[in-house]
Amino acid sequence: MSGPALKPSQRVGIVGVISPVSQAAGTATSGWIDATTFHNFMAILKSGVLGASATLDAKIQQATDNSGTGVKDVTGKSITQLVKASNDNNQVTIDLKQEDLDFNNGFKWFRVSVTVGAAASLVDATVLGFDPRYGFGTDNDLASVVQNA
Repeated sequence: MSGPALKPSQRVGIVGVISPVSQAAGTATSGWIDATTFHNFMAILKSGVLGASATLDAKIQQATDNSGTGVKDVTGKSITQLVKASNDNNQVTIDLKQEDLDFNNGFKWFRVSVTVGAAASLVDATVLGFDPRYGFGTDNDLASVVQNA
């Protein structure tokens, strides 16, 4: 069975999050995600109300292990900055394929990084894995996912 015959939760897994937070000026990151569990990924960033003059940046970073060894940005995997003047309550996505990572040099782990500038702002991010290499998408969900109805 594949494609439309599967339930959406069998095709997609929740593999990374930055839980909703009023983030002070600074950076929040998801945990490190093993890029070998799915073929494709999508980070979804959601802004709530941004603080006065606040900015919001997001990017994908890569590393050689799940503790962040050799962390570096993934080229071309960042958003255009969101700003208070026009981006309260907006959403953006960043697509990622395995080939976007520096696999040849051992970079098979990645995370989403969100940086708030100037003032505390409401943010959250979710990273979804699509097209699991083995089994169902839900087999690779984070431990914090408590239900797939």
